[in-house]
Amino acid sequence: MTSPFLARSVAEHVAGNALAFAIRDGFPVSPGHTLVVTRRPVATFFEATAEEQAAVMALVHEVKQRLDDSHRPDGYNVGFNAGEAAGQTVAHLHIHVIPRYHGDRPDPRGGIRWVLADKADYWTQP
Repeated sequence: MTSPFLARSVAEHVAGNALAFAIRDGFPVSPGHTLVVTRRPVATFFEATAEEQAAVMALVHEVKQRLDDSHRPDGYNVGFNAGEAAGQTVAHLHIHVIPRYHGDRPDPRGGIRWVLADKADYWTQP
């Protein structure tokens, strides 16, 4: 498998461990948007080994701490897309760590539920 994440220079890594590394997103949705990627090209979180899953989650925590220090966000969205139907465009496991800031969206309620916009604002639905 060819992965654009593996083509990125090691100098671009902002954190890493034996099984995963972190890089800034090439198309960030907010300042500091970071991807945590497995070193082994595996399609989704569900195909990763338990050790790889633990390694990426450890880096999610490390990236969050670093972003707290460098960007001081007010919150986070953290997640991954698994499969084409879920919007995955690169078939290599990567977890998005997206810092959120007060005012970056008029009403942030619903968070990741906005992937299906007509279902997101459940609080206004009958």
